[in-house]
Order: sequence, then C-alpha cells, then structure tokens
Amino acid sequence: MTKASNSVKNVALAATLATSVASGAVADESVEAQNIAVANSYFTAVQTGDLATLGALVAPDVVWHQPGQNQLSGTQNGAEAVFGVIGGMMQISGGTFKIDEVSSIMANGDQVAAILKFSAQREGAEMSMSGVDVMTISKGQIKEVWLYSGDQAAEDAFWGN
Repeated sequence: MTKASNSVKNVALAATLATSVASGAVADESVEAQNIAVANSYFTAVQTGDLATLGALVAPDVVWHQPGQNQLSGTQNGAEAVFGVIGGMMQISGGTFKIDEVSSIMANGDQVAAILKFSAQREGAEMSMSGVDVMTISKGQIKEVWLYSGDQAAEDAFWGN
C-alpha cells in the first residue's frame, strides 16, 4: 500500500473515530479509552508525517501552549497557528524533529497525558529529551494542549530566539 493510500485510510479512520465519539456511537467504550485512541492516532500521525490525519484530529479552534522562552514559545490559537509552530520546528531542525517514543498515554475524562521522548538536530546542535503532553480531547478532536519539556533551558537554546 502506498503512503498516499495509507494517508487516505488514516484520515478516514480519524474522521470515523471523531464522528463516532461525537455521536455517542462508541457507547460501550469508555470516554477515557476513546480519548486515548485519539491521542494515539495523533502521535502516530506526527511520527509518520501524516498531515491529513493531523488536520482531522486537531480542532480548528485548538489552543496550544508551547513552553519556554524561544522563538516558538507561547500560546497559539487555532490549528493554522499550531501547524505554523510545527512547521517552524521542522524548518529549524532541517526536518529532523521527531517524537522518538510515546511510553505512556493516560486519561482522566477529557484530559489525556502522554509521556514521550523527542529529538531534533541542526547544524552545530542537537537535543533529545523527555516531555509530557497534556491534551483536552472532546468529541474526537484535540481542543487544547499543554506541553512540558524535561530540560526547558536546553530546548530554548536549541530553538533559539
């Protein structure tokens, strides 16, 4: 199966998941399990560069809290702004920014927390650290994200001002 057909299949699955969650059609699965599935789909899409699935999972009015004191830090409002930050990470790192591992995804109602490791390289610098992402997921879409870095000073130095 080609990458394009996988992407179409993933978008269809993400849309079906969001529609099923929103309509209550997945009633025998707990809210927590549904939200963990959304978060897992999100991380897989980030790891594989599946932008179409990301677009289906991130709410148009998402609020994204990027930590630190660097050129990418701050609160972003809306999916377009969030994708701008992610695009900035890819540009600065020459396309090397990645989520290396998601070791745990836990939920409490609409709140989902994930423990992960991420890394990136650029000329003369590299970073690799743990982080925690905390998401609010509602009706199959990510509505708000708070990110935490294991070494914020090192991340700030990597992304620069």
